[in-house]
Amino acid sequence: MIKITKHLEGKDWQRMFIKAILIVIIAWFELEIPKYMSEITRVINTPDSTINEIWRAGISMLICAFASMLFTIAMSYFTARISTSISSRLRALLYGKVESFSMSEINKFSIPSLITRTTNDVQQVTGVYNQALQMLVRSPITFAIALSRIIGYDARWTNSTIIAATIMTVSMICMMRFVLPRFRLMQTYTDNLNRVTRENLNGIRVVRAYNAETYEEAKFEKANHELTSTNLFTTRMMGLMMPVNSLVSSGLNLAIYWIGAFLISAAVGVEKVAIFSTLVVFTNYAMQVISSFTSIINIFNMIPRAQISANRINEVLDTEATIIDGDVMEGLPGLFGEIEFRNVSFKYHDSADYVLKDISFTAKKGETVAFIGSTGSGKSSLIYLIPRFYDVTEGEVLVDGVNVKDYNQEALLNKIGYVSQTAVIFNGTVASNVAFGSNGKGDYTYADVMEAVRVAQGQEFVENMHGQYDGMTSQGGTNLSGGQKQRVSIARAVCRDPEIFIFDDSFSALDYRTDRQLRSELKKQTSGATSLIVAQRIGTIMDADKIVVLDEGMVMGIGTHKELLQTCAVYREIAGSQLSEEELAS
Repeated sequence: MIKITKHLEGKDWQRMFIKAILIVIIAWFELEIPKYMSEITRVINTPDSTINEIWRAGISMLICAFASMLFTIAMSYFTARISTSISSRLRALLYGKVESFSMSEINKFSIPSLITRTTNDVQQVTGVYNQALQMLVRSPITFAIALSRIIGYDARWTNSTIIAATIMTVSMICMMRFVLPRFRLMQTYTDNLNRVTRENLNGIRVVRAYNAETYEEAKFEKANHELTSTNLFTTRMMGLMMPVNSLVSSGLNLAIYWIGAFLISAAVGVEKVAIFSTLVVFTNYAMQVISSFTSIINIFNMIPRAQISANRINEVLDTEATIIDGDVMEGLPGLFGEIEFRNVSFKYHDSADYVLKDISFTAKKGETVAFIGSTGSGKSSLIYLIPRFYDVTEGEVLVDGVNVKDYNQEALLNKIGYVSQTAVIFNGTVASNVAFGSNGKGDYTYADVMEAVRVAQGQEFVENMHGQYDGMTSQGGTNLSGGQKQRVSIARAVCRDPEIFIFDDSFSALDYRTDRQLRSELKKQTSGATSLIVAQRIGTIMDADKIVVLDEGMVMGIGTHKELLQTCAVYREIAGSQLSEEELAS
């Protein structure tokens, strides 16, 4: 929790200081009220007292109560400002940190866990800052002042109050020994519930197609039961504190009045009035002591859970990104869109085996270089190294003669138009999806968007949509077909007009006719750019200037389609499984 405070700004500390002062003032006014209650009691039971004396004491008490109310309203305002400011800043810090992560860090935490940390955990921490300051300032002050005012009264009353506070302390300590470990489990179970829910909703079509609703419901019920049972246990255990506190408070009241009854019965004359007046004051102050003590105990109830959330937030904020930004803004003079792999080997951070082994090749300006191989051969992993989704384990990847690790990431990514294996469509319009992002050339015009869609062979379906280029696309593109989503994704890359195009199996959902037309149009539009294509279909890459054949992370052959049919057995096997004998012969 203490580490979180380093993210507070000066205005937050100022508001917290003002709030602390307001809390002290409120506590002082509230502790003055019992004095006037005692005065009214004394005046009522004193012979020859006047109504003016009662009015004076009553008005003073009302002034204290009204002032306490006004300062409480002001304190609530500052509480709201502090709470919203801290939660907003923590969410922004977490989001910005996650944006800087490579895929390695994201995979380490998992997406559901990162979402939980940005929402639920921030809420837990904010709740403590929202309430703990008030309790930490007000409760000790109220406790100390109230205790100091009752300490001089009858020892039996004072001892009763101390015994009540001790019982509450012991019960809370025992309770927390059982509850604290469950608080940690609750956050883990919340992550798991988010994961199961997200997985089910993302795959809802497959779930329904395979009649797997019962299976998915069982998974959800298991995750939900784990979280619910843990939450119920902690809630029930903490719920026991309410009746315990109520029992102790009622017992203390009973003890005070029992002792007071004996004192009053033993007193004579005016002493009875004085003892009764003292009884009223002592009861109020004793309840203030117990109330303050209950608030202090509640802090120790809130802090452990919030501390777990704070640790989870700090874990994200303290994680150093493995992708370190360089400072090079441009490649070497005379080079444009050139990519070179020099003895590149790569393995994922949690894996002992290499995914890529000693990869070397060069793609020059204007060339189309394709990658083909069996599933798991490392094709996608290879192209992930160019935009630095991951960094190489060994060797170098150079773009325009400069190691990608030396580039400023924004400058490097401005050179690249990337189309992912799974088409990513954002909630918005067709135009906003195509014009997504900037590569440093300024905003895209409507004409740029239309031309990119035409090149991607999406003009027909887009212009048939309601709203055409301003037609709405849902999150994930659920209102588009697979081929339509791929064409919108390709148009997004075309609109950037980059030096380098990366197509990660981006034509798989297209029919052969559309595929052929699209590649023909792309060849015209991207003649000056370098294109890297990951594909499964031979027909998509037959015309490539260079084809790199991968198998188990190693290069098995590099050449044109005709050359590889003659020299590479792996390529011949892939071609033989997809092409007829006539096509192979031709």
